[in-house]
Amino acid sequence: MASGRTGLKTKPRRRPAAEPAEAGRSGGTGRRGPDDDRPIDLERLPQAIGYALRRAQLAVFQDFIRSLAPVDIRPAQFAVLTVIAANPGLRQSQVSDALGIKRANFVAMLDELERRGLAQRTRVPADRRAYALHLTAAGKSLVTQMNQLHCEHEQRLAEPLGANGKRQLLALLSQLCEPLA
Repeated sequence: MASGRTGLKTKPRRRPAAEPAEAGRSGGTGRRGPDDDRPIDLERLPQAIGYALRRAQLAVFQDFIRSLAPVDIRPAQFAVLTVIAANPGLRQSQVSDALGIKRANFVAMLDELERRGLAQRTRVPADRRAYALHLTAAGKSLVTQMNQLHCEHEQRLAEPLGANGKRQLLALLSQLCEPLA
């Protein structure tokens, strides 16, 4: 039941304005009752970029969460661990800014990663207010596992698009983000 243009798993369908209600279903008012199983008219939503992006994000995040369940990592944690692994010693503010995570939320996430023994904060000698971020040995090991699971997740996402489709999608998303940032 996918809409041909958007690939969403909905089939928008307009009802005629004067469609009579079935007796006993909605009291004869033409309104939908709780037991009405007709497809819901999504009107212009499937053609709206924001709606399509949100539906895609939900589908991608659901698969991501299933894929990384064995290591108990959520998408934001994955991003933080990935950036720390690639850039050991960055300050908290640098990582939160790079990922667009509010600092208060970032501190809570780091607290959780530290509690799990995956990351650690160390004071920056030149600035006692700042903390540098590093992975622990357990964090480095987890990143290796997490990256393997993530590769499998990415392959599932890219499969229906093909290699060229994936490149096009990423380029289009990048184009969309640039003027809006």
